[in-house]
Amino acid sequence: MNQEKGLKIIALAVALNMLFGATAPVATVALAAVKTPTIKETAVTAKTQLETGVKKMKLTITAYSSTPDQTDDTPFTTAANTTVRDGVVATNILPLHTKIKIPALFGEKVFVVEDRMNRRYQTRMDIWFADRTTATKFGKKYAEIVVL
Repeated sequence: MNQEKGLKIIALAVALNMLFGATAPVATVALAAVKTPTIKETAVTAKTQLETGVKKMKLTITAYSSTPDQTDDTPFTTAANTTVRDGVVATNILPLHTKIKIPALFGEKVFVVEDRMNRRYQTRMDIWFADRTTATKFGKKYAEIVVL
């Protein structure tokens, strides 16, 4: 049974309850007939390989520094309410406090997601650097990250 048919059954059960004063078992029977949707059937589906259970993914990696034109009005405070420092990354695709590595670029160095990016960047990661020159020199790279 698809989700649309299940919703029609629920609507019918509710209508019967209203018309005939039936008790909750009618709605319970209707709800039991509805198949729980799978992830593929829901409106929100995985955006990345990571969200479907893979611990590695490739994405565009850029850099930022604590300058007002690259951040909000609190350039030294992260979305996790910590102070920026070496090892902080910003991304919208992983939960805050997630630890990652970027082996191809930084070997075994561990980074922590503590900041967020502008909403328009849903498949990127920004690495924090102490100064704008270093961030600019880093440029834009495409690399694999490993979630720890």
